[in-house]
Amino acid sequence: MTVPSSTSIDTDALIASAQRTLSTQAQALSNLASQVTDEFAKAVRMILTSKGRTIICGMGKSGLIGKKIAATLASTGTPSFFLHPGEAFHGDLGMIQAEDILILISYSGETEELMRLLPSLKSFGNPSIALVGNMESTLAKHCDCVLDISVDRETCPNNLAPTTSTTMTTAMGDALAVALMECRSFQPQDFARFHPGGSLGRKLLTRVKDIMHRENLPICLPNTSMKDAINIMTQGRKGVILVQQEGELLGIFTDGDLRRAMLQDTQDIMHKQIGSLMTANPKTINENIMIVEAEERMLKDKITLLVVVNDEQKVSGILEIYDR
Repeated sequence: MTVPSSTSIDTDALIASAQRTLSTQAQALSNLASQVTDEFAKAVRMILTSKGRTIICGMGKSGLIGKKIAATLASTGTPSFFLHPGEAFHGDLGMIQAEDILILISYSGETEELMRLLPSLKSFGNPSIALVGNMESTLAKHCDCVLDISVDRETCPNNLAPTTSTTMTTAMGDALAVALMECRSFQPQDFARFHPGGSLGRKLLTRVKDIMHRENLPICLPNTSMKDAINIMTQGRKGVILVQQEGELLGIFTDGDLRRAMLQDTQDIMHKQIGSLMTANPKTINENIMIVEAEERMLKDKITLLVVVNDEQKVSGILEIYDR
């Protein structure tokens, strides 16, 4: 193997190589779509009707892709885990329960470690799905359902390293996961249940009341003078004042309203009552609404703040668009 110097590497050649690889992969994916048959629907039904887990098993690069498929399935409503074929042969077969279903991945369909497992798996009686590139292989002939992931060639210049074939395996795994999600009507809230630690999960699980500002709200009466109202706004540090009378929200006054009012009347502005300058009937949001919906509403209305109310329409807080 010759290692070229950095100065001898042609930039245009590198770009052309990347474009060639990506174009080849894209064409292979397009071809894979035409290879989907009734066997795919059969595989989805097998997984849907299974009362156990979906166990993914593969060796080498297929095993690495299998781990990704297992993780995707598990996070989208299909209980799943990866079983290493080598470890399975040395005791981990005990992880397989009677109602589990197996997805066995081998592009050649002749991977030695999987072949050694076939007699045991057959004796267990668990239904099996094969992801193979050779429909006449041993693995294809011994599984209940076979999905064709064959490609014309690898993008590897020697047609040896698993490249295009691993992309097809990943794509077929994603196709299974998406089809299962659609069958189960898997929703963002379901996704969030399995991703509570991520930012997306927190966002999808969070309600307005969980993050709104509820302490020391800047509140004043409608007859409060502008001078006093500015002091309340400054102390509240929210850029807004809530104008209330006997617990009822009458309106709001923002720092933007203040600037506009001062441009129109610089002489007597400080002596005017806030009730004559406030925005009446401001937009509000219920405290039990999901934060995702609140953010969408604020972006749509091009506002950065909402007054939060409870089920009795009483003010319970303030929500700013960047509250997370």
